[in-house]
Amino acid sequence: MLVDLKNVQKSYGDQPVLAGVDLQLDAAQSLALTGESGSGKSTLLHLIGGLDQADAGEVAVAGENLRQMDDAGRAALRRTTVSVVFQQFNLIPSLNVAANLSFQARLAGRFDRAWTNALTERLGLSGLEQRYPEQLSGGQQQRVAIGRALAVRPALILADEPTGNLDEDSGDAVMSLLLDLVRDTGAGLLMVTHSQRLAARLDRRLMLAHGRIA
Repeated sequence: MLVDLKNVQKSYGDQPVLAGVDLQLDAAQSLALTGESGSGKSTLLHLIGGLDQADAGEVAVAGENLRQMDDAGRAALRRTTVSVVFQQFNLIPSLNVAANLSFQARLAGRFDRAWTNALTERLGLSGLEQRYPEQLSGGQQQRVAIGRALAVRPALILADEPTGNLDEDSGDAVMSLLLDLVRDTGAGLLMVTHSQRLAARLDRRLMLAHGRIA
């Protein structure tokens, strides 16, 4: 099992956000997490990615108990095992497309030029390698963000509203590409989305409501 959450709880101050979440995800499986704004979807994603810590419960990723890890251990997990695709892209503005694509893989010591070149072509970014993020469209920036996440060949991809800033056609194209690449690499995919239409394209769907899986 790639992701295994048991009775996960999280509050901010006196405001409970997650009130006992159980969730499992296998390798090579895609799961859409839906729910209203403020239901805790992004919080749950951050806990699985080691970007935040649960107050109680078990958070296991690739057999590692994140609650028993220190900051350095969780950072290492994000470099090698878990990749995050954010809605806001989070590209490094001072790096061109080629450098952004290879950034995480180089940090992890996993840079593979042939794989990165194949991703560049598959993502429709050939000829754009020397451009900087500000010179790209929103769809192109999101493709770079997806390529950066996949270049490290992670076991798990966490995607937080990855098409939220794109028009419907661009969003559909990016979603198709992400699902194809996840299928080809055997990675697990956990995607937060408000769109039931996009959620229907994944293997499984779960809804988060009032801090629990509904």
